[in-house]
This record gives sequence, C-alpha cells and structure tokens, in this order.
Amino acid sequence: MRKTSAVLASLSLAALALTGCSVTASSADASCDRSGHDNGIGEAVSVEGEVGSMPEVDIYAPLRLTETSYTDVVTGDGRAVVDSTQPIIAQLSIYSGETGEQVFTTSYDADNTRASSIDSWAAQAPGLKEVLECATAGTRVVAGLTPEDFGENNLKGFGMAEDDTAVFVVDVVDAFHSRAEGSLQFNDAQGMPTVVRAPDGTPGVIIPDGPAPEEQVVQTLILGDGEKVTKDDAPLVHFTAVDWEDKSVLQSSWGQQATDQMAQIAAPVAEALVGRPVGSQVLVVLPKTENSAAMAIVVDILGIAPASSSAP
Repeated sequence: MRKTSAVLASLSLAALALTGCSVTASSADASCDRSGHDNGIGEAVSVEGEVGSMPEVDIYAPLRLTETSYTDVVTGDGRAVVDSTQPIIAQLSIYSGETGEQVFTTSYDADNTRASSIDSWAAQAPGLKEVLECATAGTRVVAGLTPEDFGENNLKGFGMAEDDTAVFVVDVVDAFHSRAEGSLQFNDAQGMPTVVRAPDGTPGVIIPDGPAPEEQVVQTLILGDGEKVTKDDAPLVHFTAVDWEDKSVLQSSWGQQATDQMAQIAAPVAEALVGRPVGSQVLVVLPKTENSAAMAIVVDILGIAPASSSAP
C-alpha cells in the first residue's frame, strides 16, 4: 500500500573428547548483534498483524536505500538461528519500495509450509542472509534490500524497476535445533564406533578395526528433552553415514539443508528414531547385507517437520 511522504531512506573436524554432562548449541553468541542496521527502515514501513499471519503493511513510498537495512518490529523469545543451514519455518511478503505494492507472498498456511533455512532463502535473495542471521523464533523482521542484494533476476521477475528497493516482511515462525542438544549418554558396548564432534556439532565417526556387528545396533549418544518422534512423524535430521569396511563417508547432510526424508534414505534408521526425543543424537549400525555394506549412521534429531512435509 502506498503512502506519500517526505521520508526517503537513502568435513574439517575438530575432535572433542566426550567429557562433561551435556552438549548444548550456543544461542546467539557475542557476534550476534541485530542492532544498528535500521537506517530508517523502521520509520518508513509500518506493519500490523500477528507473527505468522498475513501482515498489513504501509510503506512511505518511494523508499530507496543505499544499503540493505533491517529491524525487528517484533522480537521473539524462541530459539536463535545460529547456523545458516539450521531448519526454520518462515513466512514472508515482498513489496516494491518504489510503489509500495505487494509483489510476492508465501501462503501463511502452517499446513502447507516446509522447513527452510537461511541458506535456502539467501540462494534466492542474497541479502536475506544478513537479515536473518541470529533472529529468534517468533520474530518479525522488516527489511529493505538493495537491487544488488535482491538480485537483478528477481527485480525483472516481479516487474520491478532495476533501481527499486525490495521491502521484505519476514516472520521467523519457528527455529529448530542446529544440532543435538542434551545429556551425553554412556554406552558400554564393545567394538562400536566412537563419535567426536566439531564445535558446530558436525560428527566424526571413528570405526574400530574389528568386524561389524551381525545385527543392527542402536545407541543414544546424546539424550534430548524434546517431544518424542512417532511412527507418523517426519523428523528433521542431520546425518552422517560411514562405510564400516573402508571407513569412508558415504553420505552426509552437514553443511547442507537438513532432511525430513530419512524414511526414504534409510528406512531402518528412520524406524530406530521412533520414540527418541528431539534434540537427541543416535548412532545406528546397520549390518552387511547382500545389497549393502555394513555402515554406521549418526543422526541428530533437530525437530519434527510440519505435517505437509510427509505428504505425497
């Protein structure tokens, strides 16, 4: 909606010993400073409505910015987004700073929303990386992206001028774990892999020299305190799978988008997660079969995907 106004806003792993009582991901660290990026955007854009619902937005147009700017008009008290691949639920609307008109909106429908991440949004509009870093769940952000940070293709695709400022209203509805968080568990099974963790939670799996178990083995390495996974859930996870014989990494989601497709990737592993609480880290050793080699799979349960994620 346009208003006339004089307001113009020109897998390298650091091995860690498994000591102590718990493993927790830091919330926003000392480098997470979301102040000082407003540059007048908060005065030029007014927003009403609840976080997670379609906002009512008034822009004092034309709005022009010389650098990407943002402000939190609502600050949530949920989990901080401390990793660019951390799963989040976000809804957003985009407006032309020149005209004040809406050019794009997500559905604002929880039943038809999949988990995303900072990286997935930044791949579409690079400026969103800065805008979303360290935001907390429950936060509503108003941002203005320069043409460079929004992208030439986006400007053309939305019918915006090449020098237009893209105004975003982003709701960080929810933020899931970035890695397992909880109490370390003692496991005394002999001949099992050892798991070490980098500072960001990325696991390294050390396979022993002995033979792989002949039957599936499941161990809880970190016990979370979230809701328990049910057989009907699609848990959001990071995982690393290692070949037992040659000790090579077969597949890993770390450094990429978390997945809710473990049932399709490895059904026995998905079944082993049922009954485990969110925040847990689970080791699953699958024995050798006629069709596959023995392998060890470490899974961090980050959350439960929205119901739509598991729909066909």
